[in-house]
Amino acid sequence: MTLDQLAKIEQKLHAQGFKLTPQRKATIAVLLEHQTRHLSAEEVYSLLHQKHPEVGLATVYRTLDVLAEIQIVNKISFEDGIARFDLKTSDKGHFHHHLVCSVCGNVTEIYEDMLIDVEERLARQYHFEVTDHRLTFLGICQDCQRKQVIKEVKDDATNS
Repeated sequence: MTLDQLAKIEQKLHAQGFKLTPQRKATIAVLLEHQTRHLSAEEVYSLLHQKHPEVGLATVYRTLDVLAEIQIVNKISFEDGIARFDLKTSDKGHFHHHLVCSVCGNVTEIYEDMLIDVEERLARQYHFEVTDHRLTFLGICQDCQRKQVIKEVKDDATNS
């Protein structure tokens, strides 16, 4: 966790009328330490509880709701239906996109905005200004594809 990131988050909290309580600071620290993961509230609580057993699950839920409300984190759901939280990395541009493997559940983030042409078309055709979007691709990751091919080769060898 960098002090710069924490300072920016604290400024945003104060600008929205919230304080950076010790519980919020600890929750944000977990999110910063695990930026590459998409943690559920329960996972945040589990990681937080190791260092701060005094912080309860309800506090974690309330903190994540506040952070989502003031757009410090994005609240996202994949096919498993569990709300997950993703720390915003920048105030510029759109939220990043995700590739979700339906076999192993691995999530890969894509930081390239692939929908600029679509947004421009929506503006022209429907006079609609897109301010953000979410795009999740479901499929099978390279590792799972490789494992499937190896399994098929072994099955073919066994059946021959």
